[in-house]
Amino acid sequence: MIKLLVVGALHNDVVVRASRLPQLDETLRGQEVVYQFGGKGGNQALAARKAGASVGFAGRIGDDVAGASMRATLRAAGVDVGQLQQGDGASGMSVAIVNEKGDYGAVIVSAENHLFATSALNIPAGCEMLLLQNEMDCDVLPACVEAAHKRGVRVVWNVAPAERVKPSDLALVDTLIVNKLEAGQILGSDDIASMPAKAVAALTKLAPAAEVIMTLGGDGVAFAAPGISFQQQSTVPTDVYSTHGAGDAFVGTFAACRLRRVSLAKAISIGQKAAATHISQRR
Repeated sequence: MIKLLVVGALHNDVVVRASRLPQLDETLRGQEVVYQFGGKGGNQALAARKAGASVGFAGRIGDDVAGASMRATLRAAGVDVGQLQQGDGASGMSVAIVNEKGDYGAVIVSAENHLFATSALNIPAGCEMLLLQNEMDCDVLPACVEAAHKRGVRVVWNVAPAERVKPSDLALVDTLIVNKLEAGQILGSDDIASMPAKAVAALTKLAPAAEVIMTLGGDGVAFAAPGISFQQQSTVPTDVYSTHGAGDAFVGTFAACRLRRVSLAKAISIGQKAAATHISQRR
């Protein structure tokens, strides 16, 4: 029985390692390239499944080799792909450049992801949580939330990337997860890292009924919730190979923990450990 339904994007990732990000008009030699499964929705589904959750995935791929490969990856991990739609165009893809410190920048091309038909979405019987990101069309969130609320299903929204976010959307969800960059974009501030308590308080005003979680990279995680005052957990020390996908490892693991009724603080701690393991692994 599917307990967690992830609705999100799938991307065929091209990950390049280089000493730094190139400047405009510059051609920079890199060290290696890796082609791998990606997309925030797909990555979070795999992380949640790895953490023990029963996971279904709803998204859209193209009629191409990349799409077939991504479908196979989800199936091999034990994720139900009964609601994975297929179009005639290209599957989504991304290009990420990882520097020598393990930090990265990425560009995504959504392609068929943006054609996901919310009218075909089905919240399965027994589902307890819907996990969303922000890589798909902006109409996906309200349609999914409406369907989830009709079934009494909890909604977790990882607002990544923080584009075209309406304040009214924030009030629709039960758990709001952002990183410090996304929080800054939502709140219109460039100095989030130095004032996490203030930032979380501002986000709580926009989503008063939600758990609000803000990841801070090397500075850990800040959070608050109805009945739980502001707290901040330190990061888990680790060697960094690449931070690419760390947020997805955190979110998927956190969701799986909350499904098991793990407390908010402990679920965040376990999610941080999963992210630390992820960034230390060569892939």
